[in-house]
Amino acid sequence: MSTVALTVAGSDPSGGAGVQADLATFGALGAYGTAVLTALTAQSTAGVAGIHVVPPDFVAQQLETLLDDVEVHAAKTGMLATAEVVGAVADVLGRRPVQHLVVDPVMVATSGDRLLPEDAVEAVRDRMLPLADLLTPNLPEAAVLLGTDVAGSAAAMEEQARGLQELGAGAVLLKGGHAAPGPDGGGDVLDVLVDADGSAHHLLSPRLRSRSTHGTGCVLAAACAALRPQRPSWLTAVEGARRHLARAIAEGERLGVGRAARAGRGHGPVHHHAGWWDAETGAPLVGAGAP
Repeated sequence: MSTVALTVAGSDPSGGAGVQADLATFGALGAYGTAVLTALTAQSTAGVAGIHVVPPDFVAQQLETLLDDVEVHAAKTGMLATAEVVGAVADVLGRRPVQHLVVDPVMVATSGDRLLPEDAVEAVRDRMLPLADLLTPNLPEAAVLLGTDVAGSAAAMEEQARGLQELGAGAVLLKGGHAAPGPDGGGDVLDVLVDADGSAHHLLSPRLRSRSTHGTGCVLAAACAALRPQRPSWLTAVEGARRHLARAIAEGERLGVGRAARAGRGHGPVHHHAGWWDAETGAPLVGAGAP
């Protein structure tokens, strides 16, 4: 049977983030993708112009109907929009747990647009964190969830990851991409993974200079979900997901998607199918595979 992955998230009509990015990532990494929509957005590489929330009872109906028929091997949640939608998703997944649940506590888009009101942040903290097998916050999101300052060191990142575990999360991947770059705009990016057993892993990778960063959080969380049923641990799944994201960022600007992004007024998408398309010609590659 094929690996089946589920995304519970909002729609991004530009294709860079949200459900569209998740489904593309699932497919690129060998998983069949399914989706439950929580919100529709009016969005482009310039930013978010509007959000239309799907009624919570219909979000729940989508989930229930899917789980009645399809065996889901891994899932991720992204933009949940409102406290009521968070509650609807948590109610269903609490009664009908999905193995390998990745919770990406999406609060702010790459453009800076806020995607989650304060009461929804509290609902994510109280309802979704205890369900998470892997939580994937960035530095500002971790600080909001913990009610503290943004971590400024590797030790502080590890401490905050453990603090999020105390709120109920299983493994925590605290993403360091929002940390200040080096003087030349480069340096390394540190992500800290603390496993459910308490072991900590400090994962370094070179910082890539690119404006094609729209959808990075979505892609990383989706990649973790797609790879976990195919890998023996969260560590090996996260390592593969980080390699996929690095390749997707590195090749993103070759896509040339979005007038705003091309003009430097927005953020272009990462290349969800990097490794499957030829970087120069865009032609499909034969024999490509997961990182």
